[in-house]
Amino acid sequence: MTILLLSLALLLLAAWAWQREKHWRRSVQQVTKAAGLSIFEADKLSARFQGLAEAQNSLNKEEYLRRLFESLLNEIRQGVVIVDDHQRIKFCNRTMGHLFHRPSIHRGRTLLEEFSDHQVSDTVQLAIQNQRRTVKEIDVHTTLGSGAISTRHYLIEAAPLPAKAEAGAWLMVYDITEQTLAEQVRKDFVANASHELRTPLTLINGYIETLQSGLIKDETAMRRCLDVMEKHGKRIIRIIEDMLTISRLENGSSALNLEPFTARSCVQDALDHLSPMLEGRDTRIQLDFPPDGGQMVGDRFYWDQLFTNLLENAIKENPNPGLILKVTGQWFADHCLLTVADNGIGIAAHDLPFVFKRFFRGHKHHSPEIKGTGLGLSIVRRTVEAHGGTIDLTSTPGVETTFRIRVPLAATSLG
Repeated sequence: MTILLLSLALLLLAAWAWQREKHWRRSVQQVTKAAGLSIFEADKLSARFQGLAEAQNSLNKEEYLRRLFESLLNEIRQGVVIVDDHQRIKFCNRTMGHLFHRPSIHRGRTLLEEFSDHQVSDTVQLAIQNQRRTVKEIDVHTTLGSGAISTRHYLIEAAPLPAKAEAGAWLMVYDITEQTLAEQVRKDFVANASHELRTPLTLINGYIETLQSGLIKDETAMRRCLDVMEKHGKRIIRIIEDMLTISRLENGSSALNLEPFTARSCVQDALDHLSPMLEGRDTRIQLDFPPDGGQMVGDRFYWDQLFTNLLENAIKENPNPGLILKVTGQWFADHCLLTVADNGIGIAAHDLPFVFKRFFRGHKHHSPEIKGTGLGLSIVRRTVEAHGGTIDLTSTPGVETTFRIRVPLAATSLG
């Protein structure tokens, strides 16, 4: 039925077009007859008019296709530029302007005049000279309005235009900043995890060899060896548990084990677990929760890890005396607000967007004694999100760093 209707529509369209052309020819004949032209001259004039009309239709079609082509290129995520053999811009899509922070691109100007970057123009020039596709990765540094310098990583690809087209080249620019950062984070993680695992394993193996040699006869010394081995064994288990935890949270491979508990009890358990780190340090802990401790319903295992990671980070990153740690909880009609704040060295502004990413470790200038794989804060964020909440971070270095967690009461109530 559909094919029949389509065929009928095509027949009607063809009949309409034939009638329109017949009417147009009749009109031309009437005009030429009124002008006193012969039938032969009238036919020639009619053919000429028809040729002009077809040429105009062709131009209109080309203009339509050009505009459609440009509209499509303006919507893609890659920057696209077409230049002549002197690198004068013939077309540039909007994305290219966004990538290079240019409010407008002027056709007729050269790539170097518009983008002020030799890396771009040199790549295109190489493609034109060698008459082959050229690919290059570049870094572009831009000074933002705040004075901060933004670095973006681009993959640029240039090639000469087809032989049948005019001389010149096309250029396509891909923003690979996220992929580059992810790859660097992955490399850092492999290095960090390898170090984190190798160090305790080396110590454990060393003590095993010492004990096996029989050189240690004193029971106290033997107990000390076993304590060190136990400590580093737990460290290995912690690293592996972190990896498994983040994997479960991100893949959603296990449902939350919901149970009632209080937020204050979670914080207290975390502090008890971290008590060895606090021994001999001038650190003050301030807790502020409702009288009932802040009733919650959730997966206690993940909330224990959340508070342990947040408190451990604050203690580990601030070895100097005078650290004040504040953990508070407020309950409202539809949500609870949990905050963990400290007055330590803080987090650099350029690190803030990345602290919740897997394997990210800031403060690379710190002492190598500060250990970690960079999974702690990623576990914190995933735990909050798994319970339907949100987390945000603000930091003024040397003044205060605050994590704010908002969890809807619907996610923390049995009802």
